[in-house]
Amino acid sequence: MKDLKRFLEEKVSLYNRPDFIEDDPISVPHRFAKKQDIEISGFFAATLAWGQRKTIINKSLELMAMMDNCPHDFLCHHTPSDLKPFLKFKHRTFNDLDTLYFIDFLSRHYRQHESLETAFTPGWTGEVDIMERLLGNFHELFFDAAHAPHRTRKHVATPKRKAACKRINMFLRWMVRKDDCGVDFGIWNRLSPAQLVCPCDLHVDRVGRSLGLIHRKATDWQTALELTRNLRKFDPEDPVKYDFALFGMGVMEKVTNKK
Repeated sequence: MKDLKRFLEEKVSLYNRPDFIEDDPISVPHRFAKKQDIEISGFFAATLAWGQRKTIINKSLELMAMMDNCPHDFLCHHTPSDLKPFLKFKHRTFNDLDTLYFIDFLSRHYRQHESLETAFTPGWTGEVDIMERLLGNFHELFFDAAHAPHRTRKHVATPKRKAACKRINMFLRWMVRKDDCGVDFGIWNRLSPAQLVCPCDLHVDRVGRSLGLIHRKATDWQTALELTRNLRKFDPEDPVKYDFALFGMGVMEKVTNKK
């Protein structure tokens, strides 16, 4: 355990640094300074985060350009005619209908709330294993409108469907984790790093299995919890920092599952 912790800490130090940003979707919110712009651009970038990272970044930047690179101002003040360009937006299975509903929800939310954090905290308590409830509540809130398209539900994962919720957990890592390394933003204060669940994508899953941190055959919500609980043994206050190590080894070092 001590050797594995030391090894993971070294990998965190290697990848949790500013030069990680450029080639990662987190580079999109790093183009903004205003809190709400960081939240909005980050939420879209995380939502679109499947496929090649370069494409994810380019499509996210395309979407921000359609909002005049002032997403918060756009969401709060756009007119119906301003939405016409979004009818041409598409990334993989995320299409114009999905884009317009995301804009609709975020517009309604920001006209009533200062931060997107309030959408993730209904039902919040200080207990560590709270994320399953919070993500379920967020999913219900996101689709509470009568006009919410059924097809768009697949783009906002929920533990209630046993999804690993990789993209939304990644977004929460960006917003919640606090350190001096310059990658994650740490602009939310109610949720704590201890409550986060590790984003479990294909790279993290593969490396986690090779290191004996994952034993479940499936890759689902329970797998993400298993990984996170094992990482808490190394740092109970900030287990998700090891996402840098696992993802970095999976993408940069091409570590494979040897089991």
